[in-house]
Amino acid sequence: MNGPPPGGRIAIDRQHPEVYRAQVEVAKAVRRAAREAGLDRTLVELVNIRASQLNGCATCLDVHVRAALRGGETSQRLAVLPAWRDTDLFIPAERAALVLTESLTTLPDPRVQDQDHAEAARHLTPEQLSAVTWIVITINAFNRVSIASRHPVHERAAVSPPAASPHNP
Repeated sequence: MNGPPPGGRIAIDRQHPEVYRAQVEVAKAVRRAAREAGLDRTLVELVNIRASQLNGCATCLDVHVRAALRGGETSQRLAVLPAWRDTDLFIPAERAALVLTESLTTLPDPRVQDQDHAEAARHLTPEQLSAVTWIVITINAFNRVSIASRHPVHERAAVSPPAASPHNP
């Protein structure tokens, strides 16, 4: 039988696993670049979650919210992430990364993109700006793989955050 299964989508990661493996290698390189740029895992996960929220990718939200909680992120900050601009819960570097995330995910008018980039550049080094940009590009690609393939989200046990971290004292 050719084409997608009846009523379903082709899981493109399984149809062309070599392409998906290459995408996973890109993600590993991006994680290394983020680490080398001095970006902590919490900021990286906030970027992954915010882009996935904007794209409506349930699979990536499931993966990255759980990773954020395991890394010490608080449920309060995750709950208000869609309204991050209206809180004081995020430090300047996180806010800069979130501005860039939203701009690169939604691709507004080029003048707005330039303003967003300039705002982010006030709080992030060029190396960090580049790393955040690669994080956004990478999570957007994974969002599209999961959305196109209709990857399901299965119920799992709750994640218990660690006892203490910078965001979970």
